[in-house]
Amino acid sequence: MSTDPETILFEAQEHMTKAADYLAAELKGIRAGRASPAMVEFIKVDYYGSPTDLKSLAVVSVPEATQLLIKPFDASSVGAIRTAIEEANLGVNPMVEDKQIRINIPSLTTDRRKQLVAQAKKVGEEQKIVMRNARRDANKHADTLAKQDGTHYSEDQIKDLKDDIQKLLKKYETQIDDNMTKKSKEIMEV
Repeated sequence: MSTDPETILFEAQEHMTKAADYLAAELKGIRAGRASPAMVEFIKVDYYGSPTDLKSLAVVSVPEATQLLIKPFDASSVGAIRTAIEEANLGVNPMVEDKQIRINIPSLTTDRRKQLVAQAKKVGEEQKIVMRNARRDANKHADTLAKQDGTHYSEDQIKDLKDDIQKLLKKYETQIDDNMTKKSKEIMEV
């Protein structure tokens, strides 16, 4: 496989960006002290036999800081939505009112807040590992550049590429740390 430094760097960045995006999506789903549609948007609802994201079946709004209101597009799906929310183990009690569902978000205990911070940190660490694996793979590809036929790359060019890969990793790890700090503060805020 013949490749070049730009491609190696681009692919490493692509993997790291995916890991950062995944983390951002996961953090949205971890609830803080206030209501957020992100808490329920991706809950899978059994809609006529196929698992469907809740956001595709209903409008989720926040009428008050501690309340979610879910208005299904199809009124007959209210029961399936309620069941899916209960099975998601969010620690909330969905109440059916007319053709909509209201969820009151209970305030979190200090212990529960600490558990959520730990959960968020675990997801952050997992994504850092994904990024470090992307760095490792990119460095392996960089090492093969010296041995490939055709275009020759000097040791200095390969060293520079590895330095660029390391800088890229540092940038994304800092981004993850910043997101984790922000989410931890949000969770611990009373």
